[in-house]
Formats: sequence, structure tokens, C-alpha cells
Amino acid sequence: MREYLLLALVTAAVTYLLVPPVRIFALRIGAAPEVRDRDVHKVPTPRLGGLAMFGGMAAGLLFAQHLPYVGVALADPQAGGGGQTVTALLVAGGLITLTGFLDDWLGMDAFVKLGGQVASAGLLVYFGMVLQWLPVPGSVVSFDMSTQAVLTIMVVVVTINAVNFVDGLDGLAAGIVGIGALATFTYSIALSWGSQESRINVTAAIAAILIGMCLGFLPHNFNPAKIFMGDTGAMLLGMLLGTSLITITSTNPLSDLNKFPVILPLLLPFAVLVLPLADLIMAVVRRTSVGLSPFAPDRGHLHHRLLDLGHSQRRSVLIMYAWTFLFSFLVVGLAIGGVPLYVLLLTVVLAIAILIALTRPSWRRGRRGGRGGAHAAGRPAPGEPGVGPGMGTAPPASQRASASTS
Repeated sequence: MREYLLLALVTAAVTYLLVPPVRIFALRIGAAPEVRDRDVHKVPTPRLGGLAMFGGMAAGLLFAQHLPYVGVALADPQAGGGGQTVTALLVAGGLITLTGFLDDWLGMDAFVKLGGQVASAGLLVYFGMVLQWLPVPGSVVSFDMSTQAVLTIMVVVVTINAVNFVDGLDGLAAGIVGIGALATFTYSIALSWGSQESRINVTAAIAAILIGMCLGFLPHNFNPAKIFMGDTGAMLLGMLLGTSLITITSTNPLSDLNKFPVILPLLLPFAVLVLPLADLIMAVVRRTSVGLSPFAPDRGHLHHRLLDLGHSQRRSVLIMYAWTFLFSFLVVGLAIGGVPLYVLLLTVVLAIAILIALTRPSWRRGRRGGRGGAHAAGRPAPGEPGVGPGMGTAPPASQRASASTS
């Protein structure tokens, strides 16, 4: 445990110290675009905070190699990566960081960016960090090499985009990913008590590095943010989070501590990613249903809806922090506590239903009915079809929010 805490602290310290020079660099090369109509911030704010995150990740990985316990796990060929876990994460992380950097600085076509995401996930596959099997009652389902590659790339790319989509308010993505990494770390440490498998220790090390990256970046990024992580950071966080979920899902889940050895390795990744995934799915459905590209920016994200309910930016972020923390740790706690399986699944469904219900525009209109809401003024409510760049009337400045500002 002490090695993991030290690993997180080193990563956090390096990330924190690298942010100021990265901010200066971003300003000098012009990676601080003008404020758009849908942005929350009032002055141009530099992006590229993900470069500091990558520096923190690299420092953490190189430091981990010299730790007596974690270093052995990372170098174990049976742990994934063929004993080259550090190299795999540095190379794949470097590529996804470069992709995000070019997008934040110069702009990039969505499909070119998707190609960079697939290539980064492909590098993980090349080094052997793949989804090897899935647990089923009484056994596991193993996959051939082709299926392992396809599933791994799909998981990593979806996770990257889920984190990227939720990156819409100061500190939101870093906080949610940090909380998800903490839940993953907690479960992996608990599971390691009854298992000597190196793969679970690799998961714990990746989660510890993720926690450190988020903790080191948040002081600079929490509202009012001095720098945004941009796609550079959001995609890097998504890649690392996806990698940790792959390694933990393929871990042999037969520890006596785990009362649901079949369901939890499948449910935990969902619990960690439920908020970003819910936002991603609803955004795709919302945009395609009105004939827009799934990548077209709009103001229908969950965090935008919290703003439209009247919450401040800080309060909206804290609400989503609290929901993510309670949900992810509730799933782990209920599983370890050994409650009936139907209670666990019912809790998951209920939590998601509450989140969606509380952020629905119809609920907001009900609260504001008769008080001069958007519909009372004869225009669409912010976040609904008809509002966006070149579509209808723009929302008031106090309600404008960015689709990717953190």
C-alpha cells in the first residue's frame, strides 16, 4: 500500500509542477482560443494541460520500475504487456497525447482524431495489454487473439470518448476520472489480499498513477480554471482508465473477499464509467435524432442541464463528483458486503434513473413554469434541439457552457 501511495504522490507532484511551464508554452504558441458563445469562461484560457499530465504519468511509471513490489508486478510477463507494461503505456500514451496536442493547437478532423485513438489502443494490443477473457458463472470465456484485439480497441476508444464528452466544466473530467480511479484502486487492493496475481497489481499501479495525475492537475483546473486539459489530457485520461478496466476485468476473480466473483469484474467498469457513458450515449442519440453529427457540439450534456437548473459551475461539478463517488463506491461496498445480487442490480438501475430524471429539461421546466423560463419566452430551452451554433436563439451569456473547456 505504501508503494502505491508514494507512486500517486510522485505523479501528483510532477504533474502539479509542470502545469505552470505548460501554461506559458500554450500561451506562446497560441493554444488559448477565443471565447465562444457556448463557453462558460470569460477570457481566453490556455489548453494543453494534458502535456503536464503526460509528464506526471511518465515520471510515475519510471519511478514505479524502481519500487521493489510494484516494479516486479509491472515487469511480470503474465501481467500483460509481455513484461513491457511501462513501455506500452508510455508509447500508447505518447501517441494519444500527440493526437490531442495537435487537435487542441491546430484543430483536427474528427475521423483523423478517431484514427489516433484506434492507433493508441492498437499499440496496447501490440504489447499484449488485451482483454484476455470475461468471467462467467463457474468459468471464464476466453477469446482468440483477433477477438482480444477488437474488444480491447473498442473498450479503450469508447472510454477515451466518454471522458472527452464529459470534459465540459472546470475540474469535471479530472475529478470524475480521479474518483473512478480511486474506486478501481480500492477494489484492486481488496482483491489482491486473496490473490497473488500480478495483473491486479498492475491495475492498482495504473489507478494510483491516474489518481496522482488528477490530484496534481485539479488545483490549476478547478473553477476558475487557469488552464484546461483539452483533448490532450481528456484522451490520455480515457486511455489510462480504459487500460485499468481491461486489466481488472481479465483478472481471475476468485478471491473469497469478492462475494460476486462473476458480476463485479463486469459491473465495476460500468460503475466507474456510468456517468461519462450515460452522457456519451445521450449525446449521440440527441444529435443524430435531429440530423446532426454525433461529434457536433451542443448544450445538452448533463453538466449543461445542471447549469440550466440554476446551479453554479462549482456546485454542478461538486454534484457530479458526489454522485460518481457514492455510486461507484456503493457498487464496490455492496458487492464486498455480500448483499443479494438483485439488490445490487436494483441499486444500479435506480441510481441511473435518478440521475437522468434530475437533469431532464422537462423537470427544469416544471420548476420554472410560470417564471419566465425559456418556453415561456417562446424559444427552445438550452440544450434542446434547435439551440446551438447557427440554430435558433443563443442562450443568455450567464448560461453559456463549453462542450470541452476543462
